[in-house]
Amino acid sequence: MDAGAGNGMVAVPAGRVTLSDRRTRRSWAVEVASFRMSAVPVTQALYAEVTGRRPSAARGDRLPVEGVSWWDAVRFCNALSRREGLMPAYPLCDEGTGAVEWDACADGYRLPTEAEWEHSCRAGTTGPRHGPLDEVAWYRGNSGERLHPVGGKRPNAWGLYDMLGNVWDWCWDLYDPDVYGTYRVLRGGGWSDEHWSCRASVRRRSHPTFRIDDVGFRIARPA
Repeated sequence: MDAGAGNGMVAVPAGRVTLSDRRTRRSWAVEVASFRMSAVPVTQALYAEVTGRRPSAARGDRLPVEGVSWWDAVRFCNALSRREGLMPAYPLCDEGTGAVEWDACADGYRLPTEAEWEHSCRAGTTGPRHGPLDEVAWYRGNSGERLHPVGGKRPNAWGLYDMLGNVWDWCWDLYDPDVYGTYRVLRGGGWSDEHWSCRASVRRRSHPTFRIDDVGFRIARPA
């Protein structure tokens, strides 16, 4: 993967994370195996290099790609895997029928689960954030109401940048299929959000076909 575009992969150790949902007042613990996560959200440069498309409203090679749906992100993962000679993680990926499968044995790129995302964001910490908000995130209070190039704020202890703020990250998981059907999980907060949305535990949802100007993604693969 093009580390020059700011998208190198970082080793994330195994661990255990407790997820929670304020709406349902439910919590659940998840064991997370070791894996690799992109150090920053996928940039516009890398997205264009792999797909030939620049969907973002704001333009800049080092800006995170936004305006991409969950399906766009899944297709990108498969395309990048094929380009690098890896086995795609999503052998069945059909937006028309809504059918998608994740082959957990594949060595290709994929979206992180929300448990992997929160475990990675916390990087061994237990508070709402891995550092003072202004030092680690672009949000409404300091963003000037715009996107910023990736990697401009302090990383967490595991070398991951922009886990909070700048753009929300699509995750693999369904949000609550009994209530919201196919809606998928978003994590991390974005450039236009208030401080309370930029916390490790905050969950947001969106339809997998929606394209929003503060939603991007980062990618994962096996360790």
